[in-house]
Amino acid sequence: MQVQTRLPQVGTTIFSVMSALAVQHRALNLGQGFPDFDPPAELIEAMAQAARDGKNQYAPMPGILPLRQAIAEKVQREYGATVDPDTDITVMAGASQAIFNTVLGLVHPGDEVIVLDPCYDCYDPAITLAGARAVHVPLDPQTFAVDWDRVRAAVTPKTRMLFVNSPHNPTGALFDERDMEELTRTVHQTGIIVLSDEVYEHIVFDGRQHLSVLRYPELAARSVVISSFGKTYHCTGWKIGYAVAPKVLSVEVQKVHQYNSFCTFAPAQHGLALMLRDHPEHHQGLGAFYQAKRDRFAQMLQQTRLGVLPVLGGYFQLVDYSAVSDLDDLAFARWLTIEHGVTTIPLSPFYAEPPKGQRLARLCFAKSDATQIGAVERLSRL
Repeated sequence: MQVQTRLPQVGTTIFSVMSALAVQHRALNLGQGFPDFDPPAELIEAMAQAARDGKNQYAPMPGILPLRQAIAEKVQREYGATVDPDTDITVMAGASQAIFNTVLGLVHPGDEVIVLDPCYDCYDPAITLAGARAVHVPLDPQTFAVDWDRVRAAVTPKTRMLFVNSPHNPTGALFDERDMEELTRTVHQTGIIVLSDEVYEHIVFDGRQHLSVLRYPELAARSVVISSFGKTYHCTGWKIGYAVAPKVLSVEVQKVHQYNSFCTFAPAQHGLALMLRDHPEHHQGLGAFYQAKRDRFAQMLQQTRLGVLPVLGGYFQLVDYSAVSDLDDLAFARWLTIEHGVTTIPLSPFYAEPPKGQRLARLCFAKSDATQIGAVERLSRL
């Protein structure tokens, strides 16, 4: 039987491929972005207690009200923005689903959507399935800064949406005030919707501040902000994220969400509401927690022949392996997993057109000390 595919450029994701290879060769998996340590004990107990209390059936479509209220309070406290928990917040089955629901709800066939390369690999498929065209604007290949003049040059009457992502996956780059000014200038007096992927919002280093678009009223009025409880609470397998957007945008996102999954994991929603309400110190201290891991990992990597690039946010370390190998990044990632027992993620799958000769790999440092030490011991033999 012949099937006409709607995603002709898409195969199995690089994360699935590399994680399967890691299992096959018993490699230490620093590729896929998940911690190898547990969520906070308070969260696990609150989730389990909610299940014991019978909170196991469908949650309301936009999420349970206590969680939406807790998110609104956090947004007010962290970013000075007032959002209505009844109309402006939608809890969904992970940030990736929130991205898909947002694009399918707000982007129309024939529209154009600007994305900044390298970018997370679910952006393009969501745009394609909406019948739109992804317009790729490359970041600076050395610093991963945005060339806003190039972004504005990519805007046409068909531009419906602009994706931004800070802290950035896979590079760890971070928007500053100039970026926010340029973003505002780019979309000012246009019909462009901003999709702001902020799943690493609380993982920011060296005294810097996460500049959510929610801090800027003109941007907030035209934006959908995506975040992830999985990244914040070390529970990526629970698949819970959320979107914050004005009612006029949230209504369209929810139209898709209600026919996609309708709702997500109810007991965990109750646990997360408790964590936001009673334990804000967790997300407020997350930057310092991961900065210690970043610093330890980067220091240990000095024992290797890998070049360590700066990381301002998120939990990924880019390394330049050009002193080790001239293999392209896909071949290098396979070789490193099979021959040396450490799994990385190559950067080329994050691009529409990878820079020629780029020799970079992404390592996740959201790992236990034992995993980090074991990986560096193997990498030091390169």
